[in-house]
Amino acid sequence: LDKLPYFIKKRKQNWKRLSDALSDLDDKLILPKPTENSDPSWFGFLMAVRPESGLNRDTVTRYIESHNIQTRLLFSGDLIKQPCFDELRGTNAYRVVGGLENTDFIMKNAFWVGVYPGMTEAMIDYMAQIIREAVK
Repeated sequence: LDKLPYFIKKRKQNWKRLSDALSDLDDKLILPKPTENSDPSWFGFLMAVRPESGLNRDTVTRYIESHNIQTRLLFSGDLIKQPCFDELRGTNAYRVVGGLENTDFIMKNAFWVGVYPGMTEAMIDYMAQIIREAVK
């Protein structure tokens, strides 16, 4: 627990550095923003490609991954479309309310990159450079 304050501070610094480096890409990416009056300790940096920009999440993440930066998909979206839901499909074990457009958007367009405290400024800068290249 003694390392916790450093851990939290470093994650926040890494998140802010990456956010600042990508801030001019809002025509290509939807970037995370903290909720008003909050001070989160960021687990990662969640972003989504803007489909209207002509970008495809899979193409972007493949480019990023090909440059040795790990990405993760957000396990969310329309959960009934996930393979783990196969057994329940066609049963009355669940119900769907509404069209789930927002969950579909997240499932198709969002992904994470890390802000691990062990990352250096040079690592964050490299990640920002590669993300910028991926969306250009």
